[in-house]
Amino acid sequence: MSSHPSPPRSPSPLPSDSDSDLDLDLEELDPSSASYQPAGNSRYRALGGDHRAFSTTSSTGIGGSTRRRDPSPRIGLKSLMGGGRRKYERLKATDDDSDREDNRQRLLGVGQPSNSRGVHRRSSEGRHGPEESALVHPTGGRSQSKTSLRSSRQSSPPPTPAGRASDSTRIIPLAPCSIKSSKFPPNIVSNHKFTPITFLPLTLYHEFSYFFNLYFLLVALSQIIPVLRIGFLSSYIVPLVFVLCVTLGKEALDDLARRRRDAEANGEGYEVLDSGIVPYESQRRASRRKLKNKTQPRTVAQEEYQVQGQGPVRTITKKAKDIKVGDILVLHKDQRVPADAIILKSIPIDPSDDITGEAFIRTDQLDGETDWKLRIAPSLAQSLPPTLDAFSDLTITASPPSKAVDSFLGKITLTPQNSNISSSSQALTIDNTAWANTVIASTTTIIAAVIFTGPETRQSLSTSKARSKTGLLEEEINNLTKILCFITFTLSIVLVAMRGVEPHTPDSDGTDDDVANTPWYVKIMRFLILFSSIIPISLRVNLDMGKSVYARFIERDEGIQGTVVRTSTIPEELGRVEYLLSDKTGTLTQNDMELKKVHVGTVSYAGEAMDEVVEYVRQGFSSAAPTSSSDHSLPSNLVTQVTGFAQQSGGAGRTRREIGSRVRDVVLALSLCHNVTPTTAPSLEDPTIIETSYQASSPDEVAIVRWTESVGLRLIHRDRKSIALQSVATGEVVVRVKILEVFPFTSEGKRMGIIIQFQSAQKQKPDLLASAGEEDDTSRGDIWFFQKGADTVMSAIVGTNDWLDEECGNMAREGLRTLVVGRKRLSMEKYREFSEQYKSASLLLQNRDKEMQKVIDEYLERDLELLGVTGVEDKLQRDVKPSLELLRNAGIKIWMLTGDKVETARCVAVSAKLVSRGQYIHTVSKLKRKDVAYDTLEFLRNKTDSCLLIDGESLALFLDSYRDDFISLAVRLPAVVACRCTPTQKADIARLIRAFTKKRICCIGDGGNDVSMIQAADVGVGIVGKEGRQASLAADFSITQFAHLTKLLVWHGRNSYKRSAKLAQFVIHRGLIISVCQTMFSVASKFEPIALYQGWLLVGYATLYTMAPVFSLVLDKDVDEHLANLYPELYKELTEGRSLSYKTFGIWVLVSVYQGAVIQGLSQILVGLDKFKQMVSVSFTVLVLNELVMVALEVTTWHIYMILALAATALLFVASMPLLGEYFDLNYVLTVGYLWRVLAIMSVSLIPPWVIKVVSRRWRPPSWDKVRGV
Repeated sequence: MSSHPSPPRSPSPLPSDSDSDLDLDLEELDPSSASYQPAGNSRYRALGGDHRAFSTTSSTGIGGSTRRRDPSPRIGLKSLMGGGRRKYERLKATDDDSDREDNRQRLLGVGQPSNSRGVHRRSSEGRHGPEESALVHPTGGRSQSKTSLRSSRQSSPPPTPAGRASDSTRIIPLAPCSIKSSKFPPNIVSNHKFTPITFLPLTLYHEFSYFFNLYFLLVALSQIIPVLRIGFLSSYIVPLVFVLCVTLGKEALDDLARRRRDAEANGEGYEVLDSGIVPYESQRRASRRKLKNKTQPRTVAQEEYQVQGQGPVRTITKKAKDIKVGDILVLHKDQRVPADAIILKSIPIDPSDDITGEAFIRTDQLDGETDWKLRIAPSLAQSLPPTLDAFSDLTITASPPSKAVDSFLGKITLTPQNSNISSSSQALTIDNTAWANTVIASTTTIIAAVIFTGPETRQSLSTSKARSKTGLLEEEINNLTKILCFITFTLSIVLVAMRGVEPHTPDSDGTDDDVANTPWYVKIMRFLILFSSIIPISLRVNLDMGKSVYARFIERDEGIQGTVVRTSTIPEELGRVEYLLSDKTGTLTQNDMELKKVHVGTVSYAGEAMDEVVEYVRQGFSSAAPTSSSDHSLPSNLVTQVTGFAQQSGGAGRTRREIGSRVRDVVLALSLCHNVTPTTAPSLEDPTIIETSYQASSPDEVAIVRWTESVGLRLIHRDRKSIALQSVATGEVVVRVKILEVFPFTSEGKRMGIIIQFQSAQKQKPDLLASAGEEDDTSRGDIWFFQKGADTVMSAIVGTNDWLDEECGNMAREGLRTLVVGRKRLSMEKYREFSEQYKSASLLLQNRDKEMQKVIDEYLERDLELLGVTGVEDKLQRDVKPSLELLRNAGIKIWMLTGDKVETARCVAVSAKLVSRGQYIHTVSKLKRKDVAYDTLEFLRNKTDSCLLIDGESLALFLDSYRDDFISLAVRLPAVVACRCTPTQKADIARLIRAFTKKRICCIGDGGNDVSMIQAADVGVGIVGKEGRQASLAADFSITQFAHLTKLLVWHGRNSYKRSAKLAQFVIHRGLIISVCQTMFSVASKFEPIALYQGWLLVGYATLYTMAPVFSLVLDKDVDEHLANLYPELYKELTEGRSLSYKTFGIWVLVSVYQGAVIQGLSQILVGLDKFKQMVSVSFTVLVLNELVMVALEVTTWHIYMILALAATALLFVASMPLLGEYFDLNYVLTVGYLWRVLAIMSVSLIPPWVIKVVSRRWRPPSWDKVRGV
């Protein structure tokens, strides 16, 4: 609204009531009374958000709005909680008018008007947009007159333009009696695919989307029609039902496993502030409760403890899923934030520490950035005691839920119970937030208020829904079954057509057979049913059972212990991957920085040479400690004077003393130029031992400070105003400085600077915790400007030198992240002049940042003394380099997608050997113009052997303007590194590559920011690591380290694909050969659709007599694991799909036609059609034994279970012959004639295909056969 509600007239205050909050005047409370007035400054005023009390005293709030204060008597919280209940019942009986009832409920805090219930949303429009409007004008409501409402609507501008958030702003009171609105979603983590209602419809739809499942459903349904019935109805229905039950059972088990994992995350306990008072429920909600009354005393165990001597804090433990909007959480170090929250208070563990309201959080799982983020509690809430009673005076106004993890608009309002104090407000920004799945990094206790839960959190909005994944092998088999169906249909039509040409001959008795007299279309249908075995229903059963075997092999592999198969339907996809999209932090790297090298111009220190640095620091600072407390500046022997030392290129004349001074100066500069804060906490192993840890927004800075401590100079104190350094050797404070200005690191500036003034190193105790007012006079201390940054920007800032570029290049080739360190002395006059200019520039409303940088350039960043260069290593995961090299040799193109900085991504790409030595890296960043983007594409077209390094902003421009051109060019590059990527961009890249190339994509990550990418991939792999288990839970395969991916792809992926391809083709061969036998018999029986094998013969052939030997092919392997790793080039053949192609399918069809024609043709010739049972005995025996021998001929590496399966099946067939008297002539089976006919037909059927196979393998051996012979 653009106008405020008109203030109601307030009666004169009653002196008798002005001094007490415990007395309640019923006339004032009764809305029907003439003296009624709203409780202007009660904490419950925030609940409805519509009433405000006014007086002649006013205060200006946010946005220039004027708020007045009512000096009339207030209604106390104790009154409302106690006897106010009975008074409320009297009020309810006096008047049933809805508006008055709303006012009373709002006043008492037991209900809300219809448009504003407890924690509610409020839509707003205005010149500030949907977010700012509500933040500036949070009031307005029922007390506003119709005229003012109408004028407000007329003065409102049109709706917000497209692209702005259209959802309503949310107002969250933190009062203990506020009702947590049910319209906000529950705080539940959900990675499952189905619900009990959607399971059957979705899974059945998914199954019958496969052509052969639908085909067999129609065949099974056709057996209900008597004229089409062939054999037993169960022989068609039971296999289909069995297949569906197996598949649905696997899907159900997988989804139940996901639900169990979700339950673990949802059941995690969190401390929530509790007042110990059970709030009243609204009458409407209370009436719904019958037996279970939620207003009964709490059954949750309550905890009460002291915090900083600020009084008892009462908490209860809530499960993560039970946390609601408005709850106030108590969080500790290394604890995951369960929902989006606003930090209200930060309490240090050590009572002697300053209460600054600062806290650090880790956002790795949210945005992929390794830097710790500094968060600050708003001063309005930080000053309150940590009790729910105190925080209940607060109301938070929050912008609508959004995907933007790096922006937030809000406001916090404090409305004290004391009527003499007016309400006050403070703006909230991203610096006051802790989003869901971030982790508390600091040792302080954090108190935070929940504002978004469940699907409305930043994490959930940036995560895509899980999808059902279908393997490429299944799609290929689905296409082959369509071909088989076409063959079946064509064959049926041909046979019926040929039967129509033949003259019809009645039977000897003058009557026609029932089959002969059926219409032609019925005959076609009967032939289709007879030939249905061409498309084997057992194919899905065998493949699904094979997938379960592969999953078991993967999980029981001791070489990749801890691997979990979460989606067991796509193990073959592991053998078809052509693009690997990998996260960086925690996936390729350990996110553990270490300073490995320091160079000071002529001398480089690394490894064991660091001992010399330790000695230099010990000598320099042991003799540097001032002996008089009146000495306010560092002695000259501690800081080397600027004498052109850094600019001199000749180093031969440098003495050991000069080098020692230079090393000491570099160590001192690194100890001061940072944003690291030391914290102390009791050791987890031994509470009596106090451990010091460092907190910073960058792990690089922590690594540097740890290094300075390791060489003898320890950071023991840092706040916003001062730094103190201690000598490790002597244990004394040797350096103390006052911080005058800090210039933080930015991705644009790529450097960090600090202006400090040296103080006396010795002070009266306590020396480190003195406030600013107790500091010594600083007018006499030396002022220095220290700066460190990337070599690309620092080379133009430091003085002339001839070694910086060369040394930075050497470190970069080693994969180290280089930082150039420089300094500059400032006179007091120079600093004062700079300070005045800098402050003036900071007050500008236009071009503020540009003008501030101008001042810095003019006074500071010019001709700095170059001190040295450091090389920091981001430790890689174990065996990352050989793993990436092996995957590249396997033909897999690797992309690295990270939310980290450009320089960090470049260094990791080099150190991990993602970029080969000497390969050109083309960097594209901060692109905003289409013409420049087009020129970049033209350049890359002529440089397809280079690595592309691109940031998220430029990537967004390419995807918006040149999507097809960019992706067609990028997929041809050997490597692509995309940095500053949002989770949504990662998923978009995966989908784009899939859509454009039609190739298989594997995505691997370990953080919550990788979930969308993992779910968008054909194969999603999650790593269980420091960043938690969210990526692992959402992935198809979970591993414990990146190196395990190579075995997962090159070995298990190869076996799964090759075995499934051979198994599928053999099952098709098994069904096709019996269909050819049926065709030969139909031709010989004058093209009549009469079954050759009926009843148990059909069922037994597909199950007991062939299934075990055929399924044993899942144990076969063409090469062993050593050869698969030694020759990763073998993996390329898998991606080409040669194991199951139209060529191999055609070969198997020819073999099946040949063998089926030989088996049935020779059986009919050698036995005769007139001896039907004898002919069936011979042909069926040859058919079964032919399959067993074919399995043996296809085996590459024998397994004990293969031998057992073949032997057991053969014995089972022989043993079951006496039971086949209905189909076999058992007397004939015992004759020699039966035996020689079986052997003769088998020889003709098996020897020619076997000879051709052996000759072709000798003539053109496959690659795997070549390496086996090496």
